[in-house]
Amino acid sequence: MKSTSQNKRTIMAVIAVIIGLIMAYVIPSMVQFSLKRVLIYLSAHIEEGFPAFSSGLKLFDFFFSVWRAFIFSAGAALIVIAWEVKKGSEWTYPLALTLFAIPSIGGFFMFLPYVSWVPGFPLPMIISFIGLAGYWAFILLRDADKMEKWSQFFALTFIGMMITHAFTIGVGAQRTMATRPGWPMYPDYTWWVFRWAGEVNWVAALLLFISIPLLAMKKKAGWWLAVIPAITILMINVPTQFIRTKTLDYLYGSLLALGVLFFTMIPYFKRHLLADESEPGASA
Repeated sequence: MKSTSQNKRTIMAVIAVIIGLIMAYVIPSMVQFSLKRVLIYLSAHIEEGFPAFSSGLKLFDFFFSVWRAFIFSAGAALIVIAWEVKKGSEWTYPLALTLFAIPSIGGFFMFLPYVSWVPGFPLPMIISFIGLAGYWAFILLRDADKMEKWSQFFALTFIGMMITHAFTIGVGAQRTMATRPGWPMYPDYTWWVFRWAGEVNWVAALLLFISIPLLAMKKKAGWWLAVIPAITILMINVPTQFIRTKTLDYLYGSLLALGVLFFTMIPYFKRHLLADESEPGASA
């Protein structure tokens, strides 16, 4: 960050404050309004003859509220570190990207019910793009090699998309498992495979989230924490797609994993994502 001009650092600090304030004092109301619509239309969907979706009421009520708390806390943190961003403290760049990722990921998760049963304009999309605006702005404003910035832009964007999808797969598995026929028993192997896949996706999502600040610092550990869960998702999603053929969700997750692997494993991109190994501490 010290190599970034003072004018750009000032702009980045202002962005951190503005988006931080929005995350702390605007987005919580947007989350509540979105949750209300999800609960209303999901209840109607259940009453129309889809009782298997009843577990979604508790899950969405819980996870929307959890994401709101994370987004508020991340917004507060952005405001607090803004002065350090302006000063050019190196640690603020990976931390800010991690904080901007929270509304981006949470917003896209909250958007998904709008695809299935909630009509009208999806406010969670705005939540996501508020986070993405900061995420992309910090990557592109920082003074660095052009291809380094674009490599981070694509790799980190795909990682964020895959975190959202993997997290949602896990929530979907929990929702379905809670209302499975014969609960608490498992009717056949496809059901426990479904749960297994959902929870593996949750583990992968956590590792991918940890990779964001480490990749932002060009650490090899960050690269491994992106590559390993991407391969893990491929290993679980591909066979699960053949078992759970009613949905293409596992195919979409596999395609996102391939996107992450493309922008991390292709030597050209990998070279721009990682620090020069001859530099002290570069292999950390």
